[in-house]
Amino acid sequence: MKQRQETLQIAKWNHSWMAFVLILAGLGVLVALMAFSITRGVSDISALTAFEALFRFDPQNSHHLIVLDLRLPRVIASALVGAALAVAGAVMQGVTRNPLADSGLMGLNAGAGFALAVSFAFFPSLSYLQTILICFAGAALGAVMVMSVASLRRGGTAPMRMVLAGAAISALLTALSQGIALCFDVSQDIMFWTVGGVSAASWDQVAIMTPFILGALACAIAASRQISLMSLGEEVAKGLGANIKLINAFCSVIVVVLAGISVSVVGAVGFIGLIIPHITRFLVGVDYRLIVPVSAVLGSLLMVAADLGARTMNPPAEIPVGALIAITGVPFFLYLARNQRSSKSL
Repeated sequence: MKQRQETLQIAKWNHSWMAFVLILAGLGVLVALMAFSITRGVSDISALTAFEALFRFDPQNSHHLIVLDLRLPRVIASALVGAALAVAGAVMQGVTRNPLADSGLMGLNAGAGFALAVSFAFFPSLSYLQTILICFAGAALGAVMVMSVASLRRGGTAPMRMVLAGAAISALLTALSQGIALCFDVSQDIMFWTVGGVSAASWDQVAIMTPFILGALACAIAASRQISLMSLGEEVAKGLGANIKLINAFCSVIVVVLAGISVSVVGAVGFIGLIIPHITRFLVGVDYRLIVPVSAVLGSLLMVAADLGARTMNPPAEIPVGALIAITGVPFFLYLARNQRSSKSL
């Protein structure tokens, strides 16, 4: 017994040390990648010119304008959204104990996109902040619909049942969004949501989204111990004194905020919240006090790298970020789904 406790303590220490290294190294790589990203695109810009744009800005220099007005807000938005989607996926997987949970697969992205289409069609003069709030409402609607459909049969919300319900509800809401876009001639306005990307990110959007995302990430970190308890099962969590309803409600708000604001900025970018938490758990174990911050860093890295690849792989055309991430995400999802089915058959 004593030897087992010592082994667990060593494993816990190793995971904590690994998380510390990943966060520190990941942040360093993230800053370097963001710096490199602002120099690459249709018009390549030297590192010296980018440095001058940041610290000795000349409004008459077109390269300075490109760096400061286009690329810098874009890479910052990529980093924030990557962290938001990864943490949203980690929180969903922990609370629901569903390894296939992701804001895109669970209807949140489609719900936010539907709300976005409604706002463009019927309320075209809304401010960006009001649009974000509508996206929050749409994401919540998508989540409620998926949970309701998945709970219709006995046995609760099994992981595969939730994924199937999410696929059905997402298809419905996406079809409604496209119908609204065609009927009210707002196809161009919501095109960025359909393909997914951060090309339209601006300083105004960054200024509004930053406090929302950072606040929600801080709340997720604060709730990470409770999420760890929930990941053990509701009965175990209750036995350890957790307030199940309060944790579920609090975490639902966190996920809706993170998913809603992400969709309002980058559109239908999925699979980040599916891939990153699994990689993180493999590296640092099952403690969500480690999983949440590490997922945020790795999610930022993935999104910034994907955006850089989208801009540079096929110049002068730009590959949609959502499609680029899906190339990796779809095989990963199929692998997880196959493992899930195999475990059910045992």
